Amino acid sequence: MFKDCTPERRGCPEPVSMRLLLSLLYPVLLLTVFGLYPSMTIGPKEGWQVYSSAQDADGRCICTVVAPEQSLCSRDAKSRQLRQLLEKVQNMSQSIEVLNLRTQRDFQYVMKMENQMKGLRTKFRQIEDDRKSIMARNFQELKEKMDELKPLIPVLEQYKMDAALISQFKEEIRNLSAVLTGIQEELGAYDYDELYKRVLKLDSRLRSCMGKLTCGKLMKITGPATIKTSGTRFGAWMTDPVASTRNNRVWYMDSYTNSKIVREYKTMDDFVAGAVSRTYSLPFKWEGTNHMVYNGSLYYNKYQSNIIVKYSFESGSVLAQRALEFAGFHNMYPYTWGGYSDIDVMADELGMWAVYATNQNAGNVVISQIDPDTLQVLKTWNTEYSKRNAGESFMICGTLYITNSHLSGAKVYYAFSTKTSTYEYIDIPFHNQYFHISMLDYNARERALYAWNNGHQVVFNVTLFHVIKTDDDS
Repeated sequence: MFKDCTPERRGCPEPVSMRLLLSLLYPVLLLTVFGLYPSMTIGPKEGWQVYSSAQDADGRCICTVVAPEQSLCSRDAKSRQLRQLLEKVQNMSQSIEVLNLRTQRDFQYVMKMENQMKGLRTKFRQIEDDRKSIMARNFQELKEKMDELKPLIPVLEQYKMDAALISQFKEEIRNLSAVLTGIQEELGAYDYDELYKRVLKLDSRLRSCMGKLTCGKLMKITGPATIKTSGTRFGAWMTDPVASTRNNRVWYMDSYTNSKIVREYKTMDDFVAGAVSRTYSLPFKWEGTNHMVYNGSLYYNKYQSNIIVKYSFESGSVLAQRALEFAGFHNMYPYTWGGYSDIDVMADELGMWAVYATNQNAGNVVISQIDPDTLQVLKTWNTEYSKRNAGESFMICGTLYITNSHLSGAKVYYAFSTKTSTYEYIDIPFHNQYFHISMLDYNARERALYAWNNGHQVVFNVTLFHVIKTDDDS
């Protein structure tokens, strides 16, 4: 802005270039104008000042300036002043850098603390959720324990009545024993015929009491007791539930298909020892593991068919065979573990049954009561439970119990009553000791469950809730 200006020199011994003046004053002017360092503004005695400015007739700019004092016009003074200024700028730059580093460090610290706070907040929430979950689980366990104990109350009440009846019988036996003792001491002092009648009457009353035990509801499964380890992973073994107590024969059928050989053992001890008494070769191969021996005959599902075969061990011949109408077979509707377990024949206190599935019932379980002589279907119940979702099943007193016995945490969880045509979900756990049950059947005479558990033949005990009929009920 000072180009073409002719300055008037005052107070300086030598002329000073205006360009030099501007180059020296420009940084200071900038600092002063923009307010960066207000304390560094140069006063009238410290620098050049513009006194006046005008134009001449030729249009040139005429400027009047006031030069600084002679002591300040030297190059050394200006250099020293600029060095001081630069030192202050550098000092302030260093201060700003230090401040920046501190700010970054503080920011990182704040970020770290924020992350720690977030972690603590998450942990507190997790602890709170875990506490609620543990309380809910403990409450549920207590509730389940109470639910398990509730059905025992009527059982205990019934046991009180049974105990009173048994005490009465014991008292009568003690009385008869006293009479017998008296007879021994005084032969002929008591009429023998009269005593015999009393004994027969007592025996009749005892048998009548046993006959009043009606079918019970499954309450508990205990065990298992391992009888033997033999055969493949899948198979079946059984005793006859309607045979006399002196008949303890055991039948053994290894594998679930492509076999016709049945082994017979005279007693359970012979079975454990492996002493086979007789071997039968069936006329047809079997499918599955859900066979049954009932009143001296073997009932099984004929290979690749929905036909039930009745085979007599005594005559060694087929007495009857009949197809279950619409029943799926050959892995169409098996139990969860497979093995062609589509048709399951079984027996309980009320007779013979067949459990299977049909397309007409959408693959759900069908229960049919079977005439053991003719194999004719007497009555059928359709359930809404999928056959493929069942592990195994068995009948007790006309009620079908379905399990997930193929799993390690096995339990009975579904029951269908043919008496009322109703179902309920239950929770009766039992120990799947060898992890894979491929056969599970109830024996009414032994009040036990026979199972084939991954190459082990085992027995479970069952606890039933019995109702004793009194004369008033009949």
